[in-house]
Amino acid sequence: MEKILVIDDEKPTLMMFRLTLSAYGYEVLTAENGQEGLELFGRERPRIVLTDIKMPGMNGIEVLQQIKAIDPATEVIVITGHGDMDLAIQALNLDATDFINKPIQRHLLEAAIRRAQDRRRLAGEQAAELGLQTTEQAAVIVIQGSITAAAEARLQALYREAAALDKSRIVLHFLESATVNGAGIGVLTQLLLESRSQGRHVVVAELSENLRKVFEIVGLSKIAPMVDSLEKALA
Repeated sequence: MEKILVIDDEKPTLMMFRLTLSAYGYEVLTAENGQEGLELFGRERPRIVLTDIKMPGMNGIEVLQQIKAIDPATEVIVITGHGDMDLAIQALNLDATDFINKPIQRHLLEAAIRRAQDRRRLAGEQAAELGLQTTEQAAVIVIQGSITAAAEARLQALYREAAALDKSRIVLHFLESATVNGAGIGVLTQLLLESRSQGRHVVVAELSENLRKVFEIVGLSKIAPMVDSLEKALA
């Protein structure tokens, strides 16, 4: 049975996670503060960790940094409150897998865990993270996995290939597994600004709810339209 660690200073929240994640088939480990969580992580080495971002003593950002220092491959999902988007973006910049807001919505928790599992599956398959497809009117760049500085060269090459096809639009199609950190946002911003300066029509399709929030905050939604399905992007 796969282990998952949840770190939160609120006991009712820990109970909710224990019941929900146990029903998904996980062995659920819980800790009520960051230090206890790190000690438990060191003993049990779960592959997925959920940590509250605001806790007395060691906060979730510090927990994230220390876990990544111990094992960069561990997938860390941070738990935020409404109004904590600056902290959520900071966590993504530190290679958090995703963030979920309190009160926890089950479908968003499920999606975050799926993305964590997908990132693990894709970790050794860099070539499979980005791809190019074509339709009669569009060049579609398919994005999955984690978009970081390491993906910059591949993404730029695919964009140049898409632009050379001279279709009416380029679609950036984000699959559910896609996550983006600060460096990835910088790469995407550069490409979208380049597209706008060259008069190319670029559409962003199927962002997760969290990535849509991030893109809106950093201003990418003002550079390229965002739609909730590939069908709408191709229409």
